Amino acid sequence: MKSRAIPVAPFVLTVFGATGDLARRKLLPALFRRDFAGQLPDAATIFGVARGPMPRDEFLAMVRSAILEHVPESKTTGPELDRFLARLDYVAADAEGENGWTDLAAALSKYAERIQVHYLATAPHLFGPICERLGRYGLAKGDSRIVIEKPIGKDVESAVRLNQTVGKIFPEERVYRIDHYLGKETVQNLMALRFANALFEPLWNAAHIDHVQITVAESIGVEERGAYYDESGALRDMVQNHLLQLLCLVAMEPPYSLEAAAVRDEKLKVLKSLERIDETNAAVLTVPGQYRAGACNGIAVPGYTDEIANRQSTTETFVALKVAVANWRWTGVPFYLRTGKRLQQRSSEIVVTFRKVPHSIFNSESGKALQTRLVIRLQPDEGIKLWLMIKEPGPGGMRLQYTPLDMSFAEAFDVSVPDAYERLLMDVVRGNATLFMRRDEVEAAWCWIDPIRQAWSQMNEPPRPYVAGSWGPSAAVALIERDGRTWAEDGP
Repeated sequence: MKSRAIPVAPFVLTVFGATGDLARRKLLPALFRRDFAGQLPDAATIFGVARGPMPRDEFLAMVRSAILEHVPESKTTGPELDRFLARLDYVAADAEGENGWTDLAAALSKYAERIQVHYLATAPHLFGPICERLGRYGLAKGDSRIVIEKPIGKDVESAVRLNQTVGKIFPEERVYRIDHYLGKETVQNLMALRFANALFEPLWNAAHIDHVQITVAESIGVEERGAYYDESGALRDMVQNHLLQLLCLVAMEPPYSLEAAAVRDEKLKVLKSLERIDETNAAVLTVPGQYRAGACNGIAVPGYTDEIANRQSTTETFVALKVAVANWRWTGVPFYLRTGKRLQQRSSEIVVTFRKVPHSIFNSESGKALQTRLVIRLQPDEGIKLWLMIKEPGPGGMRLQYTPLDMSFAEAFDVSVPDAYERLLMDVVRGNATLFMRRDEVEAAWCWIDPIRQAWSQMNEPPRPYVAGSWGPSAAVALIERDGRTWAEDGP
């Protein structure tokens, strides 16, 4: 099968923070790949904006270098790279001052008839000042759209303030709060699996599902994000957005359509159905951890406090949670969430484990009938596995074997799987907000997260230590094994 690239309408995209890591590593390479695939129209223009003055040629050289670093050579040796670079221009503008904004407004005025998208790939404290200046200089008119990266606040109060600031300039329907996990092919295929097949949805409830695991594991440390991460921690950095959004897609009721409002309404209901975790139960339902020195991918690595040069830090680099969704569909079904840095491998997946068969007709010689599992891999190799019991081929009687039906997107489709940012950027241009977070979703997520942080503060206990290169603290294993279950590692 071949994947199709459907062209979008003419647009002008302004990337604030165009010289930063996110733009160089993700956004600009993603735009080039969409151009290479034929999805960008001829009338598509991209402006890079940052504080420092820079000649256009120097900016283009920086972009070329970034694309050569992050895009396979097979896509960068033809004329497509020069074609893409010809779309680019650069304007220097001060996010917290007035310098350069008149120049930016004049440059964008030439494209007033096109869809206008402003992408804030900057530090979060600049979101408000940039939005205010976009409004002041007439750049928020008509159908212009704003894209905001996480973190959106650090608690519910700061999230509300930021949303109010942005909302004064851009109405909610033109605000795109991006979570790149929702742009992954497998995440969207979760919706296709549930709502386009008669096989799964009738079984998608507490009567048939034993439990759900959601894991987002990273083998890297904090790298250059040490200062930010030490103020944030894994709960704010990963659970509040990525993991809760994945949980919502697994647990939500069928929406009346794929319209953005319908999908986001159902996700909000899930967030409001989460049973509260606070000082009364956090010690039993949560495990914060922090990595110590160890080895990842065969290379010795320092502990977290040495990596950030702060021996007193109590910031968690790992979190495991047992979460309950209090509604008719999911009552009694635990959702086990875990995420962390310096874990054994980079791996993100959703594992839905179905209940045991009520009665086994097979004797001990046949082998044990294991539970059916649906494994949805987000990274590194996006795909879906359905683990089933089958008869081992050949003579010799009935011998059961646990075998996956395996579909890798890279193998099933004659095309490389688009990066999440590629899809989400094109969705912004199309005006499709389905895969973006609505204001009330963000605030509801913080309302659930904040009591956990407050409980940890009152407990006044340091995060559980774990060796870099392991799967986290032993307490995280105990969290799930006390229920008679184990963390799945995508195998029998």
